[in-house]
Amino acid sequence: MTSVLSPNTQAILLLTAPLLVGKDSKANTLSASEYRKLARHLRASASEPAALLTSAREEILRGVPWLDGDRVEGLLARGFQLSQALERWHTRALWVVSRADPEYPKRLKSRLREDSPPVLYGCGDPRILNSGGLAVVGSRKVDDALLSYTMNVGGLAASAGQTVVSGGARGVDQAAMRGALEAGGRAIGVLADRLERASLERSNRDRLLAQQLVLISPYDPMAGFNVGNAMSRNKLIYALADAALVVNSDLGKGGTWAGAVEQLEKLRLVPVFVRTGDPASAGLEGLEKKGALPWPDPEDADAFQRLAEAGVAADGAKKSEPTQLSFASSGDGAGRVEEPDTEYRGSTNALRSEPEGGKNGTSAVKRKRQDAGPFEDPPGSQ
Repeated sequence: MTSVLSPNTQAILLLTAPLLVGKDSKANTLSASEYRKLARHLRASASEPAALLTSAREEILRGVPWLDGDRVEGLLARGFQLSQALERWHTRALWVVSRADPEYPKRLKSRLREDSPPVLYGCGDPRILNSGGLAVVGSRKVDDALLSYTMNVGGLAASAGQTVVSGGARGVDQAAMRGALEAGGRAIGVLADRLERASLERSNRDRLLAQQLVLISPYDPMAGFNVGNAMSRNKLIYALADAALVVNSDLGKGGTWAGAVEQLEKLRLVPVFVRTGDPASAGLEGLEKKGALPWPDPEDADAFQRLAEAGVAADGAKKSEPTQLSFASSGDGAGRVEEPDTEYRGSTNALRSEPEGGKNGTSAVKRKRQDAGPFEDPPGSQ
């Protein structure tokens, strides 16, 4: 990932990013909905964000009367703050990419379209972001048995050549990622806060340098925990994967429930599976009633690979649009989603998938729980 920002990315950062460097920003940046409206106008006028840094800015702003021109001028005048932020990110091996850049993850742009984040911050090998794999999500507060189960899933996914995608939070997220990384596999962490701190953790640095791990966030690398941010980033986890497994969830509340329901009822990007067996979970049962599928619990890496290659059959297809599930990954991290760039040239249909066949079983792999996780949660974020 190049450290030189494109003019488009510079403009998008100035408009939308708080540019936190040592203290909170007071800048009245554009909200996601405001930038979405501006991006639509730019597309309609065959222009792009970089034009706002030129003499064409005045004419462009006349076409968006709902957007205060003085406010935009003030945001675009933050060149010094941007240079400070860039220097800080560079010294911490952080990269930034905007939706206008060809390096932006194809999966996010093609699946979420204009709802994909205008900017992504990251650390690690960005090619992993297009590798697909299995999203594993669940609650922060779980017992040792579920942590062990989740690590097993992560390890099996890695042994079968699948990337694990999760949110990096304490509990299920960390266990899934740790299981994959300790088995020599790859993991994507979609963080809701404190990307900078996570990227500097010693336990992460080796994995980042070994190109096993990539950490990303749609929020400033210094941003603290925010419930709304945590909920909003859930769709990115699903969009980067080929299938998802919910290990546990509260019923009718919490981020895990909200993210899974959004996927099942609105986005429908990937098949959503729920853990079966003990301990029973009212939340998982509720998700199954909404269309989630029982996870077939592959017994070993070979069974997991067969699942990835052939798909799994759901008794009495629960989805309204039956299509093929395949989450086989390529070894070099290249993505299989090849939709064209859609930032200023229209968009493609969201991808949909549906499982086809398989059997229930119990995992035969036993892994020892590691107490120290690769990420830390902010105080009071449980």
